[in-house]
Amino acid sequence: MKLEQNEKSLLFSETMIPDIFFSEYLSELPGDYLKIYMYVIFLSKYNKDIKLTDLSKKLNIPLKSINDGLKFLEDHNLIMKKTTGYVMVDIQEATLHNLYTPNLTMSKEKVEQTAKNKSRANAIEHINNMYFQGIMGPSWYNDIDIWFNKYCFDEQVMIALFDYCYKRSALHRNYVQAVAEAWSSNKVKSYNDLDNYYQQQENLNKIKKSIAKKLGKYNGLTQYEEAYIENWVSNFGYDMSIIEIALKRTTFKQNPTFEYINNLITDWHDRNLKNPSEINAFIEQRKKQEQNTKELKSKVNKANYEQRNYANLDFLYANNLDKKEA
Repeated sequence: MKLEQNEKSLLFSETMIPDIFFSEYLSELPGDYLKIYMYVIFLSKYNKDIKLTDLSKKLNIPLKSINDGLKFLEDHNLIMKKTTGYVMVDIQEATLHNLYTPNLTMSKEKVEQTAKNKSRANAIEHINNMYFQGIMGPSWYNDIDIWFNKYCFDEQVMIALFDYCYKRSALHRNYVQAVAEAWSSNKVKSYNDLDNYYQQQENLNKIKKSIAKKLGKYNGLTQYEEAYIENWVSNFGYDMSIIEIALKRTTFKQNPTFEYINNLITDWHDRNLKNPSEINAFIEQRKKQEQNTKELKSKVNKANYEQRNYANLDFLYANNLDKKEA
């Protein structure tokens, strides 16, 4: 591939990348996609055509990954597809456009919320300094403001959100959004709500580990098995003392499944059984009913058997009378 230069030779030329890329986009790009983006920026300076197969060979990246990477860059507004190929998006201009919102209304609400805005501004500044080394990208400010309004988090919860993602090396917009959605769905708004949520999650994780150990699942539970447990604990309000009763019932089964355990626990919940005493009483009642049913069946079978015997004797007696009369 031939590259033409106008003023500088290739040795002295430069490919400029704006700082907004490093603060807004870099953390979102997988390694191969970053290589693709950097190289197409380089090529775009010279308005060069390149086949995807040649790009694959040049970067030593499979052709499928090239196609996936270009789609990823397009979805993240780093490149734009045209009929003849792709054009690089001016990310500085795009960021400015996203941030610019004309203020056409009276600022009465803003005046009323001055104190809240100051508190939020302090929280955002703390997030910027603590988790972005003071160079947080402009769009993060907009996102944080949206999340404040959407989820009604207080300032401590918003800081805790970024702390949670930062400690997991996942300070990516999509991940932060997913965690915020999870907290909001569990009715977290204040830091006290978050503390209660953490305690519930810790208790849930202990129950999961205990169940996995008791069932001999040393490789861990599947996603679907964990979903069953979360339903028992979060929606049914059952703790390990109740769940263990169901686990013990598996000893009566040759090949017990998680679905069997779930059916037991769901049946107890549907019957409004709330504690181990009520459940054990219900199990004993069922045992007694089953025993009574067995005894009743046994009596019926015995009566039927005796009746058949009497019928057979009468038949023989009738035959003997017939012979004598003959």
